[in-house]
Amino acid sequence: MAEQTAPPESTGSPGAITAGPPGPAGPASGARPDKPDAAVVRDALGVGIAVGLSGFAFGVTSAGSGLSLLQTCVLSLLVFTGASQFALVGALAAGGNPYTAAAGAFFLGVRNAFYGLRLSQLLALPRAVRPFAAHWVIDETTAVTLPQPTRRAARIGFTVTGLTLYVLWNLTTLVGALGAEALGDTDAWGLDAASPAVFLALLAPMLTSTTERVTAGLAVVLALTLLPVLPAGVPVLLSALAAPVVLFLMGRTKKGPGGEDGSNGTVTRRKKGERHS
Repeated sequence: MAEQTAPPESTGSPGAITAGPPGPAGPASGARPDKPDAAVVRDALGVGIAVGLSGFAFGVTSAGSGLSLLQTCVLSLLVFTGASQFALVGALAAGGNPYTAAAGAFFLGVRNAFYGLRLSQLLALPRAVRPFAAHWVIDETTAVTLPQPTRRAARIGFTVTGLTLYVLWNLTTLVGALGAEALGDTDAWGLDAASPAVFLALLAPMLTSTTERVTAGLAVVLALTLLPVLPAGVPVLLSALAAPVVLFLMGRTKKGPGGEDGSNGTVTRRKKGERHS
């Protein structure tokens, strides 16, 4: 709430995904072993139930921010991306401009479009199903789907996670919004931190490279630094600048005085030595 799987390779049989993670091939064909359907369902249910229950926190937070019961439930039904929903109601609760709040929520949700580009290759769903499946392309379904070894497992993981999470998220949103008044001061419970905490728990294991960790760390620093001086929602937008900054700095580091990767000078000297020998 990083995609490390290699693109699927055709093996002549429809629906087969045999590409494994980067590295040497296995003793046979290099394909990853099949995963039992029950194991995929178990993992998908675990994620769907754990994250779906945090919809209660959104319902409470949204109602405490001044949104009506109908507005709160419609957000979960139609937007259905927890981070964007929390960003929207959080910015509104902090007195932010509605357009700024909506822009922050929108840009947070844009990441799902990039997830969709990858998942479309893995799932290869019929055209008639794709518009409905697109509504379930979120952090959690992506996290469950990408590691699956076969297309069958990927489809099961995506479907079970999406269905479980969608149903529970909307039910608990309704319950949370209805119970907001009974809880009194919703800020005192700190429930607005529940969904971001789940999102970070899912994201952290995916930060496997130094580049990813540095980018995430810089984004956090940017957001925390800008939070006291900019309107609500804007720091989240500007923290996205961490990615191009890190990539630019890494590109500069790799370039040496002799060429793009700093090794051309050595190669040139070696070639000259070979000509003289």
